[in-house]
Amino acid sequence: MVTAVAGFSKLSKEAKINWIASTYFSNPEVAKTVLKQYWNQDVQLQQLHDEFIENTVSNFYLPFGIAPNFLINGNYKTIPMAIEESSVVAAASKAAKFWSTRGGFKTTVLSTEKIGQVHFMFDGEAEKLTAFFEEKKSVFIKATEAITKNMQKRGGGILNMELKNQTALLPNYFQLHVTFDTKDSMGANFINSCLEQFSKTLQEEAMEYAPFSTTEKNIQVVMSILSNYVPNCLVRAEVSCLVSELADKNIDSPEEFAAKFVQAIRIAEVEPFRAVTHNKGIMNGVDAVVVATGNDFRAVEAGVHAYASRTGQYSSLSHAKIENGIFYFWLEIPLALGTVGGLTSLHPLVKLALELLEQPTGQELMEVVAVAGLAQNFAAIRSLTTTGIQAGHMKMHLNNILNQFEATSDERNSVKKHFKNHTVSHAAVVSYIESLRN
Repeated sequence: MVTAVAGFSKLSKEAKINWIASTYFSNPEVAKTVLKQYWNQDVQLQQLHDEFIENTVSNFYLPFGIAPNFLINGNYKTIPMAIEESSVVAAASKAAKFWSTRGGFKTTVLSTEKIGQVHFMFDGEAEKLTAFFEEKKSVFIKATEAITKNMQKRGGGILNMELKNQTALLPNYFQLHVTFDTKDSMGANFINSCLEQFSKTLQEEAMEYAPFSTTEKNIQVVMSILSNYVPNCLVRAEVSCLVSELADKNIDSPEEFAAKFVQAIRIAEVEPFRAVTHNKGIMNGVDAVVVATGNDFRAVEAGVHAYASRTGQYSSLSHAKIENGIFYFWLEIPLALGTVGGLTSLHPLVKLALELLEQPTGQELMEVVAVAGLAQNFAAIRSLTTTGIQAGHMKMHLNNILNQFEATSDERNSVKKHFKNHTVSHAAVVSYIESLRN
């Protein structure tokens, strides 16, 4: 029976591993070996990784892949992607090549506004609070000057600040709703620092505000925190071409393909069960680039899926239409990303990924990420409406199955030759490997 461990975070790395191995594993030495084999042999580099989070005992690797031939706004880009799903990089690359001969991807950053809120309880007259806020608004802004100074030099800072009465949702609940532009940084630390100063100023100024009663002076700040829902930090990515230009080796009738493609998108627009999987495919591309560039994919996921639900029903992030013989396919998604701060200047592969993207600004990275999502979505819908999704996916998954069964090089060659003309499934591959071995 496992018991609690005291002071685990204060143990040395070696001691942590010894405790884990001896407590949870039937063969402690094997567990230790697995954990240590993923340590970086460069001691300084490993120390850097150890300090990213607490209680680091090893590194967890994801494949770092490259998707070339993305023609974006007339310039070719090679996009880094960090992801474990077998078919994602191949699908994105295929879509990039397809659209590179049909005008490429067009992108537009629609807005870059980010949001933070001070949530507080006020037991008093709302009219008094409104008057207080209007009188003291400049004081709030001035109190953050030390924090915003450098951001303002880069052209960013606080855009607006408003008082919101949310008592219809919760008794006595109000908030300071603040919008920011954080330029090339994701801005979480900057925003949260500003908000915490606002909360401090709010309480201090309220205590000195003569019109407030004793009860009204006692404002209770519940929390001060940025929001990962950024519906006004928005980027659009799109492709278009004549329907006749959609012809390809797997598209014999471009008219039929285009009509079926648009219908598939419409289904995702109205059917939440389909929309979730549809958008997950978009996020395959989005998350892979977000991770590779050292950004917060959990924040991006949360914000994007909230945006997909903004009408009250979860719906497709992408859209398509045929108009005057032209096929249009596009998406608009909220992306709060950074190319400075955080891991961008620390993680060696993140630095390499950003250099590969030619040191993009925050807005340029928004464009690249949106394109990766659109490309991934196009590849998925194209497969679904033509050959089916499993043919390509399972062929890419074949290596995973072969690795699982520790196939020899001769077995690998034989399996790959056999499944050029046969449907790949886990059961079929296992059966064939067993037949070879027997």
